[in-house]
Amino acid sequence: MKKRVMLMAAAVIMAAGLTGCSGSPAKEQQDTTQAAQSTTGQESRETKETTTEADKKSGEKTELTITWWGSQQRAELTQEALSLYEGENPGVTFDGQFLSGADYWNKLATSAAGHTMADVVQMDKAYIKQYVDNGMLVDLQPYVDSGVIDLKNVDKTVQEFGKIGDGLYAVCIGVNSPALLYNKTLLTENGIEIRDNMTMEEFLEICRQVNEKTGYKTNLQYNNGTSWLDFFLRSKGEYLFGDGTIGASKENLTEYFNLYKMGIDEGWLINPSVFAERSIGQPEQEPLVYGSDPSNMSWCAFYFSNNMNAVTNAAPEGMEIGITTWPSDDAVKSNYLKPSMFFSVSVDSSQPEEAAKLIDYWTNSVECNKILLGERGVPVSSAVAEAIASDMSESDQKVVDYINNVVTPKCSMVSPASPNGATEVYDVVYKMEEKVCYEEITPEAAAEELLNQGTKILQSKQS
Repeated sequence: MKKRVMLMAAAVIMAAGLTGCSGSPAKEQQDTTQAAQSTTGQESRETKETTTEADKKSGEKTELTITWWGSQQRAELTQEALSLYEGENPGVTFDGQFLSGADYWNKLATSAAGHTMADVVQMDKAYIKQYVDNGMLVDLQPYVDSGVIDLKNVDKTVQEFGKIGDGLYAVCIGVNSPALLYNKTLLTENGIEIRDNMTMEEFLEICRQVNEKTGYKTNLQYNNGTSWLDFFLRSKGEYLFGDGTIGASKENLTEYFNLYKMGIDEGWLINPSVFAERSIGQPEQEPLVYGSDPSNMSWCAFYFSNNMNAVTNAAPEGMEIGITTWPSDDAVKSNYLKPSMFFSVSVDSSQPEEAAKLIDYWTNSVECNKILLGERGVPVSSAVAEAIASDMSESDQKVVDYINNVVTPKCSMVSPASPNGATEVYDVVYKMEEKVCYEEITPEAAAEELLNQGTKILQSKQS
């Protein structure tokens, strides 16, 4: 039965291409535009290349740096997989660099400006275009053409996820979808039922019921990315970004910010002060699973399907985590499948072919994926998906079932990649959310501010 379920996971990748439901996370980074071609960065790169050539001649080991964001569980699984690669490839060692979402993107932007990026970088759809436009990523198509990276078992649509223009700048390493993770134990004990593809009003009524019956609050993805805003706007037929401007209307942005005001006024929204001493975006510190009492905990969390395992592992004993869709008044417009994340090779790498070999290994090694078990999303190789089926955990199987039977039948194309300047716009969104929650600004004023500041930022990035 497990194998049959996993085979369905491979099929959903193909279905994404056939239905047009194809494939961005959490806290975002500083824009990569500034100092992208700095003299200091060029000198750093040349020094790195010279050192590497000397190392090769002297017979020293080849060291690759790899950087990623995510949970503690992801860090442990990634290190284990890297150790396996080292064992199978004598002479190759890794310097693994793991950070939380906000810290990751800030550090990556800084390293990009100074041309000191890692050899292999975990990349997200929301930012890939910015890094490509600034010349920070290597075109991997030549490595695919030469056979260094083998994508024969990866659906063509999934391969397209990593293409910008005529180049392939990233390889998708998992497929996922927006997912509302929730405290199923709490809701069951209090007679509250959840259905897939809830409308917004149904969701809000559950928020009220949960707070009234249990005291638990609701976290509306506070300051943890703009994917929830994007999802909301999609239901209205809009995107956050237009052509060099904010693409959403003032009316719909006001309605979005009003959700936070409504939650504060009615008492069911978690107080933003809860996040003052927490790492936003870290599953282990998510109010769904972490807190001292109901007043600083949430009954749900807006995440993506590949976070199911990490959140389940972070949950206290006796708490069952459920999975359903984010609320929307038009599920088909809002829902989408997406690349959970990518691996890219930076232009700062002095060993791009060695870095490409690691990406191939991550994509095609069964033993590697028996360690990872879809933690970054459903494996993109159909052969790997079939091979690891019998090793999948119960929560992994829930994710596969969710993607196959809940999202895929009701979804549409993912939103376009975010433009240059998007990161600065995200910061404006965060500030507006915070001001609305602290009652420093009205939803209408927040929408107006986002339209004005956001458009000014985007227009300043036009070449």
